[in-house]
Amino acid sequence: MLTSVIVACLAISACSDLLPKSESRTYSPWKNYEEAQETFDKIVPHETTVQELKALKLDPRDNPNITILNYSDVLRRFLPSPSINPADLDAGVKECIEAKTDCQGYEVNQSFQKRKRYGNFLLDFFSFRRKTDVAGWSFNGVLLIKNGTIIYKLTGGQPAIHSNEDELNPLGPLQGFGNAAASRIIP
Repeated sequence: MLTSVIVACLAISACSDLLPKSESRTYSPWKNYEEAQETFDKIVPHETTVQELKALKLDPRDNPNITILNYSDVLRRFLPSPSINPADLDAGVKECIEAKTDCQGYEVNQSFQKRKRYGNFLLDFFSFRRKTDVAGWSFNGVLLIKNGTIIYKLTGGQPAIHSNEDELNPLGPLQGFGNAAASRIIP
């Protein structure tokens, strides 16, 4: 009996397919960073209208990851400190700030992240060592709109995210026990 348990544990310890996997996707009409950037490349300041943004799936009522920026939000974003000279700002930003409440903005934040744990199943299962591969992308863009026309656009983000996390707990499942016990003893 003991031999079969040991054999089963050794077999399971080699099965990294049993480790958890997860995806975190912000609802998006784009599959990757390049598609998002291509959409923004179609926007021409002082030409593209809010109606045309809807055709590009950049309508905050249909795309839940678009934040509408009011005048105060625009000021905080582009003039976060009195040391910034408004004359140094892009012409579209200055135009928006001068228009005050007649100007608003859209902030677009889209991302995708896939997390896959790998390594030794038993070490992971008992919290001794957890290794995670993280891959994905993130895109952000800002549009300033005056009188129904885009007057400024800015894009950025990370076309490729890839990192590895390695969490080592020498005491395994007991690692957090000391902190939990101390918090109960010392109020």
